[in-house]
Amino acid sequence: MKTKLLGLAISMLIFACKEEAKTENIATRDIQQYTIEQFMDNEAVAGGSFSPDNSNLLVSSNRSGIYNVYTIPVKGGAMTPITASDSTSIFADSYFPNDNRMLLNADGNGDEIDHLFVRELDGTIKDITPEKGAKSSFYGWSEDDKYLYFGSNKRNPKYFDVYKMSLEDYSSEMIYQDDSGLSFSGMSDDENYFALVKSVNTNDSDLFIYDVTTKEMTKINDNQSGNSAQDFSKDSSTFYYTTDDGAEFSYLMSYDLATKVKNKVIEKEWDIMGSGFTSQGSYMVVYVNEDGKNAIEVLDAETMEPIELPDFGDQSITSVSFNDDETWMRMYVGGSNTPSNLYTYNLATKAQHKLTDVLNKDINPDDLVSAKVIRFKSFDGTVIPAIYYLPKQAAKDNKVPAMVWVHGGPGGQTRQNFSSLIQYMVNHGYAILAVNNRGSSGYGKTFFQMDDKNHGEKDLQDCVEGKNWLKTQSEIDSDKIGIIGGSYGGYMTMAALTYTPDEFDVGVNIFGVTNWMRTLKSIPPYWESFRESLYKELGDPFSADSVRLKRISPLFHTDKVKKPLIVLQGAQDPRVLQVESDEIVEGVRKNGVPVEYVLFEDEGHGFVKKENQIEAYSRILKFLDKHLKNKNAPIDGETESTEIEAEDTK
Repeated sequence: MKTKLLGLAISMLIFACKEEAKTENIATRDIQQYTIEQFMDNEAVAGGSFSPDNSNLLVSSNRSGIYNVYTIPVKGGAMTPITASDSTSIFADSYFPNDNRMLLNADGNGDEIDHLFVRELDGTIKDITPEKGAKSSFYGWSEDDKYLYFGSNKRNPKYFDVYKMSLEDYSSEMIYQDDSGLSFSGMSDDENYFALVKSVNTNDSDLFIYDVTTKEMTKINDNQSGNSAQDFSKDSSTFYYTTDDGAEFSYLMSYDLATKVKNKVIEKEWDIMGSGFTSQGSYMVVYVNEDGKNAIEVLDAETMEPIELPDFGDQSITSVSFNDDETWMRMYVGGSNTPSNLYTYNLATKAQHKLTDVLNKDINPDDLVSAKVIRFKSFDGTVIPAIYYLPKQAAKDNKVPAMVWVHGGPGGQTRQNFSSLIQYMVNHGYAILAVNNRGSSGYGKTFFQMDDKNHGEKDLQDCVEGKNWLKTQSEIDSDKIGIIGGSYGGYMTMAALTYTPDEFDVGVNIFGVTNWMRTLKSIPPYWESFRESLYKELGDPFSADSVRLKRISPLFHTDKVKKPLIVLQGAQDPRVLQVESDEIVEGVRKNGVPVEYVLFEDEGHGFVKKENQIEAYSRILKFLDKHLKNKNAPIDGETESTEIEAEDTK
């Protein structure tokens, strides 16, 4: 099966020992402060499918304010808009293999019910998976370029079957039916072998190979471990997968489909997060989560030696993919202090072309802050990694307030990606410490499992210890430290304000879980294959675990909250329902605590529209300026709580 090697865009943390700030080296020049409109005038570009004649790339961009689809010449030039939606974001999947038709996808304003669309040669756009309420995902093209493969839960909302669709008339047939949560994870080019995965828990999974001819199902892993399908060799003789069996970090294995012999192929000091072959099989691309920055290797498939890639200095190549004849490679290149730009690289001529310049020209790159990796010991001696952004204007005699940032998940990881919100806050004088608390991915299997069934407890203490680390920094105002996060990070914000009410001075809750029982009972049906794993980590709301889940749910303990709070929520969110935020706001307001509530009627789990991001981020900064930076300062006419529905402010 021909799939695009869309780089996993995994940027990770480079190991660095803790460095004490040296204020004598701080630049004396003034740092210009930028508006949120200027930060949001940065452009986000994603994807990059080569046209059949290699003249153009098909990409997604939010330059219009929401994501639309564009083409751009492979050697550079103006972007040509393909879609012009002003409401729902539309994303590019791929050019068709043999003509300039385009495969696109879109959901309904963040409801995650994705459909696949074709942009025909005459410009019309057709929904080719129109079943109401069904979610569809593109899997790849057939080896003969006559079909596309996709997954859909139209037959059973709980499970995704695999379909093969004709590119001639868009008729489709089911080629694999899932009735047990064995999720499709790849297929050999000859269509004789399917890779299937069964989630055991949030870290471990069982991996199977299904032989279509013999109907034989073979389990690949011998022990309980984390396993992930990667790719099949081009001759369909060998299967490649990653596993952490017997190790802390995932490594790459091969499995001979005829002899069933396994061999270790590549092992690193960090997780190998992904690997796959290019279209002709000449190269293998390997992605490594290297504690800070994305480490990408492109290997000659015969020698397994890395080929030389362009050098971008202090910026990193965050993802790559190749065209079908392997003469061109596209790359995204960026860092924590700059959004990623799109480049192309001709492997024969070594010519490279920068296709985008996504940083707003009004912003001086020297005013932006590069992340540093630090580590601190938590209450029990566990070493916690974190990413630190210190404002350039901070000094011993110019102390700044700070925020502890908590990633989503559970099990996520904050990496050194560019974040407009983080840079905006840092530019306006707020230090950010992004804590990768126990339970975060990327630091080994043992670390990942350390928060199982103790969420809101030991992981929260890690965040408190992050605050304590900030208090020891000479540039930080130790009396002005808050906490911020989205999704699981939003839960951690509310847990902090509820269970450690004196530790943080303010909280920013971005669509955070506040009632674990309701959230776990109302997970979308298409998460069925993952539901039991989630219950094993967090607890089963239909069992005795419900006692603990209620105890760690901030909604039932809002009377303890006494610090200012802002809550931001999307009304279309299928994961953290709007009622979660409605009720936490109502509960905290009863305490007479300042509360602000920002609700977006046209967003889901994450805000993707620029006008909504501008509103959200500006409201966060205004809230922090009022309740943290100017803490204890008299404010005329201060009200106890405010609420704005963002739709009313447009």
